[in-house]
Amino acid sequence: MPFADHPVRRVAAGENVSLRSHWPHTIPAVRQLLSDGLDLEAGVTFLVGENGTGKSTLVEAIAIAFGMSPEGGSTGARLSTRSSESSLSADIHLTRGAGAARWGFFLRAETMHGYYTYLEQNPSSYREDPRFHELSHGEGFLEVLRSRFDSPGLYCLDEPESALSFSSSLALVGVLSELTGAGSQVLCATHSPIVCSLPGATILEIGDWGIRRTTWAELELVRNWRAYLDAPDRYLRHIL
Repeated sequence: MPFADHPVRRVAAGENVSLRSHWPHTIPAVRQLLSDGLDLEAGVTFLVGENGTGKSTLVEAIAIAFGMSPEGGSTGARLSTRSSESSLSADIHLTRGAGAARWGFFLRAETMHGYYTYLEQNPSSYREDPRFHELSHGEGFLEVLRSRFDSPGLYCLDEPESALSFSSSLALVGVLSELTGAGSQVLCATHSPIVCSLPGATILEIGDWGIRRTTWAELELVRNWRAYLDAPDRYLRHIL
Protein backbone atom coordinates (compact mmCIF):
# COMPACT_ATOMS: atom_id res chain seq x y z
CA MET A 1 0.00 0.00 0.00
CA PRO A 2 2.69 2.56 -0.89
CA PHE A 3 0.19 5.29 -1.78
CA ALA A 4 -2.50 4.56 0.84
CA ASP A 5 -4.06 7.77 2.06
CA HIS A 6 -5.30 6.69 5.50
CA PRO A 7 -3.31 8.04 8.47
CA VAL A 8 -1.64 4.82 9.69
CA ARG A 9 -0.87 1.99 7.27
CA ARG A 10 1.25 -0.20 9.52
CA VAL A 11 2.42 -0.52 13.13
CA ALA A 12 5.66 -2.39 13.82
CA ALA A 13 8.61 -2.52 16.18
CA GLY A 14 10.88 0.48 16.03
CA GLU A 15 14.46 0.27 14.86
CA ASN A 16 16.67 -1.78 17.21
CA VAL A 17 13.70 -2.73 19.42
CA SER A 18 13.82 -6.35 20.59
CA LEU A 19 11.36 -8.40 22.63
CA ARG A 20 11.85 -8.22 26.38
CA SER A 21 10.68 -10.44 29.21
CA HIS A 22 8.62 -7.87 31.09
CA TRP A 23 5.27 -6.12 30.66
CA PRO A 24 3.92 -5.05 28.21
CA HIS A 25 6.11 -7.22 25.96
CA THR A 26 4.78 -10.30 27.77
CA ILE A 27 1.25 -9.69 26.43
CA PRO A 28 0.71 -12.08 23.47
CA ALA A 29 -0.88 -9.38 21.27
CA VAL A 30 2.01 -6.99 21.93
CA ARG A 31 4.60 -9.69 21.22
CA GLN A 32 2.88 -10.49 17.93
CA LEU A 33 2.78 -6.84 16.90
CA LEU A 34 6.47 -6.35 17.71
CA SER A 35 7.45 -9.59 15.99
CA ASP A 36 5.28 -9.47 12.86
CA GLY A 37 3.90 -5.94 12.64
CA LEU A 38 0.25 -5.08 12.11
CA ASP A 39 -1.27 -3.63 8.95
CA LEU A 40 -4.15 -1.23 9.57
CA GLU A 41 -6.71 -0.79 6.84
CA ALA A 42 -8.71 2.29 5.98
CA GLY A 43 -12.04 2.64 7.77
CA VAL A 44 -12.80 1.21 11.20
CA THR A 45 -10.76 -1.46 12.99
CA PHE A 46 -12.16 -2.92 16.21
CA LEU A 47 -9.99 -4.62 18.84
CA VAL A 48 -12.16 -7.03 20.84
CA GLY A 49 -11.17 -9.28 23.75
CA GLU A 50 -11.25 -9.91 27.48
CA ASN A 51 -9.81 -7.58 30.09
CA GLY A 52 -6.04 -7.83 30.28
CA THR A 53 -5.50 -9.00 26.70
CA GLY A 54 -3.86 -5.75 25.60
CA LYS A 55 -6.58 -3.93 23.66
CA SER A 56 -6.24 -0.66 25.54
CA THR A 57 -2.45 -0.97 25.67
CA LEU A 58 -2.30 -1.17 21.87
CA VAL A 59 -4.74 1.68 21.27
CA GLU A 60 -2.97 3.90 23.82
CA ALA A 61 0.48 3.24 22.33
CA ILE A 62 -0.67 3.97 18.78
CA ALA A 63 -2.43 7.16 19.88
CA ILE A 64 0.67 8.42 21.72
CA ALA A 65 2.98 7.48 18.84
CA PHE A 66 0.69 9.46 16.53
CA GLY A 67 1.08 12.54 18.74
CA MET A 68 -1.95 12.46 21.02
CA SER A 69 -2.04 12.97 24.77
CA PRO A 70 -2.04 9.68 26.73
CA GLU A 71 -5.02 10.92 28.74
CA GLY A 72 -7.12 11.82 25.74
CA GLY A 73 -7.81 14.71 23.44
CA SER A 74 -6.66 15.79 20.01
CA THR A 75 -3.17 16.01 18.61
CA GLY A 76 -1.49 18.91 20.32
CA ALA A 77 -3.41 18.58 23.58
CA ARG A 78 -1.14 18.24 26.60
CA LEU A 79 -3.42 16.81 29.25
CA SER A 80 -1.41 15.09 31.98
CA THR A 81 -2.52 14.45 35.55
CA ARG A 82 -0.88 11.16 36.52
CA SER A 83 1.38 9.20 34.21
CA SER A 84 0.16 5.60 33.94
CA GLU A 85 0.75 4.75 30.29
CA SER A 86 2.97 1.86 29.22
CA SER A 87 6.31 2.30 27.48
CA LEU A 88 5.03 0.63 24.30
CA SER A 89 4.62 3.86 22.34
CA ALA A 90 8.41 4.30 22.41
CA ASP A 91 8.90 0.78 21.01
CA ILE A 92 6.74 1.08 17.92
CA HIS A 93 6.99 2.81 14.56
CA LEU A 94 3.98 4.02 12.58
CA THR A 95 4.07 3.94 8.80
CA ARG A 96 1.96 6.90 7.73
CA GLY A 97 -0.20 7.16 4.65
CA ALA A 98 1.19 9.45 1.96
CA GLY A 99 -0.66 12.76 2.16
CA ALA A 100 -2.97 11.55 4.92
CA ALA A 101 -4.33 13.85 7.62
CA ARG A 102 -2.03 14.42 10.60
CA TRP A 103 -4.86 15.30 12.97
CA GLY A 104 -6.13 12.79 15.48
CA PHE A 105 -8.31 12.38 18.56
CA PHE A 106 -7.95 9.95 21.45
CA LEU A 107 -11.07 9.21 23.50
CA ARG A 108 -10.56 7.02 26.56
CA ALA A 109 -13.33 6.36 29.03
CA GLU A 110 -11.25 6.27 32.21
CA THR A 111 -9.82 9.78 31.85
CA MET A 112 -12.81 11.68 30.47
CA HIS A 113 -13.43 13.73 33.62
CA GLY A 114 -9.84 14.97 33.54
CA TYR A 115 -10.33 15.84 29.87
CA TYR A 116 -13.44 17.87 30.74
CA THR A 117 -11.42 19.88 33.26
CA TYR A 118 -8.70 20.41 30.64
CA LEU A 119 -11.29 21.80 28.19
CA GLU A 120 -12.67 24.18 30.82
CA GLN A 121 -9.17 25.43 31.62
CA ASN A 122 -8.22 25.73 27.93
CA PRO A 123 -11.34 27.00 26.18
CA SER A 124 -11.57 26.83 22.42
CA SER A 125 -11.25 30.05 20.47
CA TYR A 126 -13.68 28.90 17.76
CA ARG A 127 -16.36 26.91 19.60
CA GLU A 128 -18.29 27.34 22.83
CA ASP A 129 -18.27 24.11 24.80
CA PRO A 130 -20.87 23.19 27.41
CA ARG A 131 -19.89 22.74 31.03
CA PHE A 132 -19.13 19.06 30.67
CA HIS A 133 -18.96 18.39 34.43
CA GLU A 134 -22.59 19.49 34.76
CA LEU A 135 -23.75 16.88 32.25
CA SER A 136 -24.34 13.23 33.01
CA HIS A 137 -21.55 10.83 32.10
CA GLY A 138 -23.38 9.69 28.98
CA GLU A 139 -24.42 13.20 27.95
CA GLY A 140 -20.83 14.38 28.23
CA PHE A 141 -19.63 11.55 26.00
CA LEU A 142 -22.27 12.32 23.39
CA GLU A 143 -21.36 16.01 23.43
CA VAL A 144 -17.71 15.12 22.81
CA LEU A 145 -18.83 12.97 19.87
CA ARG A 146 -20.88 15.83 18.45
CA SER A 147 -18.26 18.55 18.96
CA ARG A 148 -14.92 16.79 18.41
CA PHE A 149 -15.57 14.04 15.86
CA ASP A 150 -15.75 16.45 12.95
CA SER A 151 -12.36 16.46 11.20
CA PRO A 152 -10.59 13.94 8.96
CA GLY A 153 -7.81 12.05 10.70
CA LEU A 154 -7.11 9.15 13.06
CA TYR A 155 -9.57 8.46 15.87
CA CYS A 156 -8.46 6.16 18.69
CA LEU A 157 -11.24 5.09 21.04
CA ASP A 158 -10.76 3.07 24.22
CA GLU A 159 -14.00 1.40 25.37
CA PRO A 160 -16.28 4.32 24.45
CA GLU A 161 -19.39 2.28 25.28
CA SER A 162 -18.74 2.49 29.04
CA ALA A 163 -20.90 5.63 29.37
CA LEU A 164 -23.44 4.87 26.65
CA SER A 165 -26.92 3.39 26.71
CA PHE A 166 -28.18 1.00 24.05
CA SER A 167 -29.53 3.80 21.85
CA SER A 168 -26.44 5.96 22.39
CA SER A 169 -24.20 3.02 21.41
CA LEU A 170 -26.18 2.77 18.18
CA ALA A 171 -25.67 6.51 17.70
CA LEU A 172 -21.91 5.96 18.07
CA VAL A 173 -22.03 3.33 15.31
CA GLY A 174 -23.60 5.99 13.10
CA VAL A 175 -20.87 8.49 14.00
CA LEU A 176 -18.15 5.98 13.14
CA SER A 177 -19.80 5.33 9.78
CA GLU A 178 -19.92 9.06 9.05
CA LEU A 179 -16.27 9.49 10.02
CA THR A 180 -15.05 6.80 7.66
CA GLY A 181 -17.35 8.08 4.93
CA ALA A 182 -15.50 11.39 5.24
CA GLY A 183 -12.10 9.69 4.96
CA SER A 184 -11.13 9.21 8.61
CA GLN A 185 -9.55 6.09 10.10
CA VAL A 186 -10.76 4.66 13.41
CA LEU A 187 -9.10 2.26 15.85
CA CYS A 188 -11.48 1.23 18.64
CA ALA A 189 -11.07 -1.13 21.60
CA THR A 190 -14.48 -2.32 22.76
CA HIS A 191 -16.42 -4.88 24.79
CA SER A 192 -19.69 -3.93 23.11
CA PRO A 193 -21.31 -6.25 20.54
CA ILE A 194 -23.34 -3.21 19.43
CA VAL A 195 -20.38 -0.92 18.77
CA CYS A 196 -18.39 -3.55 16.84
CA SER A 197 -21.36 -4.50 14.65
CA LEU A 198 -20.60 -1.75 12.11
CA PRO A 199 -20.87 -3.35 8.64
CA GLY A 200 -17.63 -3.45 6.70
CA ALA A 201 -15.38 -2.90 9.72
CA THR A 202 -12.24 -4.92 10.35
CA ILE A 203 -12.48 -6.95 13.57
CA LEU A 204 -9.36 -8.17 15.36
CA GLU A 205 -9.91 -10.54 18.29
CA ILE A 206 -7.25 -10.25 20.99
CA GLY A 207 -6.43 -13.06 23.41
CA ASP A 208 -3.90 -15.65 24.55
CA TRP A 209 -3.26 -16.45 20.89
CA GLY A 210 -2.27 -12.86 20.10
CA ILE A 211 -4.20 -11.07 17.34
CA ARG A 212 -6.47 -12.76 14.82
CA ARG A 213 -8.88 -11.39 12.26
CA THR A 214 -12.46 -12.59 12.58
CA THR A 215 -16.08 -11.65 11.89
CA TRP A 216 -18.73 -10.23 14.17
CA ALA A 217 -20.73 -13.47 14.25
CA GLU A 218 -17.63 -15.49 15.14
CA LEU A 219 -16.59 -13.32 18.09
CA GLU A 220 -16.58 -15.07 21.46
CA LEU A 221 -18.09 -11.85 22.83
CA VAL A 222 -21.11 -12.14 20.55
CA ARG A 223 -21.59 -15.85 21.23
CA ASN A 224 -21.49 -15.25 24.99
CA TRP A 225 -24.02 -12.41 24.87
CA ARG A 226 -26.38 -14.44 22.71
CA ALA A 227 -26.18 -17.40 25.07
CA TYR A 228 -26.71 -15.23 28.15
CA LEU A 229 -29.69 -13.32 26.75
CA ASP A 230 -31.25 -16.58 25.60
CA ALA A 231 -31.02 -18.18 29.06
CA PRO A 232 -29.54 -16.00 31.84
CA ASP A 233 -30.39 -18.60 34.51
CA ARG A 234 -27.77 -20.93 33.06
CA TYR A 235 -25.11 -18.39 34.10
CA LEU A 236 -26.67 -16.88 37.21
CA ARG A 237 -27.12 -20.18 39.01
CA HIS A 238 -23.35 -20.49 39.27
CA ILE A 239 -22.86 -17.14 41.01
CA LEU A 240 -26.07 -16.53 43.02
